[in-house]
Amino acid sequence: MLLQGQITPKLGLDLAGGTTVTLTAKTEAGKTPPTAQMDQAVKIINQRVNGLGVADAEVSKQGTNNIIVSIGGAGQQQVVDTIGKTAKLQFRQVYASGASTPNGQPLPSGTPTASTSGSPSPSASPSGSPKAGVKPSDTSTPRGRAVSGALAAPTPTPSGSGKPSPSATPSGQPTTTPTVPPDPNAAGQDFSGIDDQAVIKQYQSLVCSPNGGPTVPGSNNPALKWVAACDQKAENGQVTKYILGPVRVEGTQVSGANALPPDPQNGRQSWSVSLKFKGQGTKQFGDVTSDAYKAYQANPSAPQAQVAIILDGQVVSAPQIREGAITGGTASIDGPADSFTQSYADNLANVLKFGALPLEFQQSSIDEVSSTLGADQLHGGLIAGAIGLGLVVIYCLLYYQGLGLVAVGSLVVAGATTYLSVVILGEGMGFRLTLPHIIGLIVSIGITADSFIVYFERLRDELRAGRTLRPSVENAWKRARRTILVADAVTFIAALVLYFLAVGGVRGFAFAMGLTTLIDVVVVFFFTKPLVALLSRTEFFGRGHKFSGLDRNRLRRSGPTPPAARTKSQEA
Repeated sequence: MLLQGQITPKLGLDLAGGTTVTLTAKTEAGKTPPTAQMDQAVKIINQRVNGLGVADAEVSKQGTNNIIVSIGGAGQQQVVDTIGKTAKLQFRQVYASGASTPNGQPLPSGTPTASTSGSPSPSASPSGSPKAGVKPSDTSTPRGRAVSGALAAPTPTPSGSGKPSPSATPSGQPTTTPTVPPDPNAAGQDFSGIDDQAVIKQYQSLVCSPNGGPTVPGSNNPALKWVAACDQKAENGQVTKYILGPVRVEGTQVSGANALPPDPQNGRQSWSVSLKFKGQGTKQFGDVTSDAYKAYQANPSAPQAQVAIILDGQVVSAPQIREGAITGGTASIDGPADSFTQSYADNLANVLKFGALPLEFQQSSIDEVSSTLGADQLHGGLIAGAIGLGLVVIYCLLYYQGLGLVAVGSLVVAGATTYLSVVILGEGMGFRLTLPHIIGLIVSIGITADSFIVYFERLRDELRAGRTLRPSVENAWKRARRTILVADAVTFIAALVLYFLAVGGVRGFAFAMGLTTLIDVVVVFFFTKPLVALLSRTEFFGRGHKFSGLDRNRLRRSGPTPPAARTKSQEA
């Protein structure tokens, strides 16, 4: 935001250029993808890139198997990496786990226990690449939390209060007891309960990429009972690999996903993504955590005590369930602050919120878009806006004279507020200024000026009726504000309907018009009217100077006599 040094609006694709990504649908044997699935994919991708409704990215279908996504601005690689994700989310119980290393070395760290306070015990990775973790949570009870072993340090130092502490755990509080996971390649590893020898062999020979490389074949297929999978990222230079059981909860059971800021008081040191399950998903999640907890009670080191969360074939995390079944229907995805940033959490929440793509896509091409044409149009639009604003200012000064300065000042305040709003929206919501936005802002100059004119004319009518200025200011405001609110309400409703029914540039125009309409109401109520009331106390305006715009004699000569004045003259 402004506090971070950003003082200029972000510009959209047509003004600043950007990136165009071509996504090609992958189908079996190169068959043509179904039209309905392609249309659904276009809708989901459009919701992802415009998750906050103001980014104005362009998504369109080309041919039978291509989707073109155009994103404004530079540095959009993270969005580019997100739009093509299939977002297939699965929850599976772990049946075997260990370090993915050619020489069969065990993992360097163990798994900490969860605190009995119901908050996950905080820990940190001392070195290596940080990895996101997932901790299910129960909304109905403070218990039933779980902590990912991937977040454990070699020497964990959590406290029972749920807050990080560099020192030992206080007396009387629960402590953590690390356990060393089994060597995945060691002879005699327990594969009991796994009835797929092909998956066991795949697991034994599997070496995962420390950079989160290609997914393991079959790991993203919910129809398979047993799959081998790798962790999403390496920790301390090593990647955990797993044998996972049947899918217990699918991503289609997620009813909502929201990015949450850090909350150190509750033990959340980084941004996180909160998931909420549907009714069936809540029961399924409760069942799988119940089974994992039973396995933990029987043997705390059993891999079945873990529930793996798989996104697009890779394990985001595999928390161990240590405090009972989780029946509240919520889960939390989080990780170290240096990797789980606000941008990452927002993108992940959007991906999960709007659902999985019905098809798998690959990026066929990524091209940079020039802004030469848009820059010329922007230059012309700014000139047109300056001319229009100049004509409004000249008219106000000639017709309203001293009172016109109030109109000019109000226009300046409205313009500054609009500029500030655009900058803040750009930083906080990804808003990017495009040509349709600029057209909407220019049109709003007339809407804003109308509000001032309505009030000024009501005030002048009061003076024509022979009333003094200070009472006239309040009487005129009571009559004018209803007209102003009705007019702005009609404009805002029109912008709102247009925003929800239109697409692309027309939607951007509607957003700008609605924004400036709200700003107009704020400026008229909190700047224009108070300023007129203040000026009415001065001698220049109070005595009706001939250049004040409120000279009663001139007003009576230049306009029709109000009905109230005519009645009084007739009675006399």
